[in-house]
Amino acid sequence: MRMRARKALGCFALLAYLGVYAGVAATFGAWLATQTPWWVQLPYFVIAGFAWILPLKPLFAWMNRGG
Repeated sequence: MRMRARKALGCFALLAYLGVYAGVAATFGAWLATQTPWWVQLPYFVIAGFAWILPLKPLFAWMNRGG
């Protein structure tokens, strides 16, 4: 697959992943906000704020691979 096509496909995958991740994280975060005290919510929101990037490393590597 050519690099241009790989980057275009990767961008669509990135947008889809971010949409799903944000929806799930926000839904769970909203539930958590109504059910738990702030000291339980704080670690969740810190972790959820950074965890989205970890699964994307292989996608970025695939998008930038020479071909």
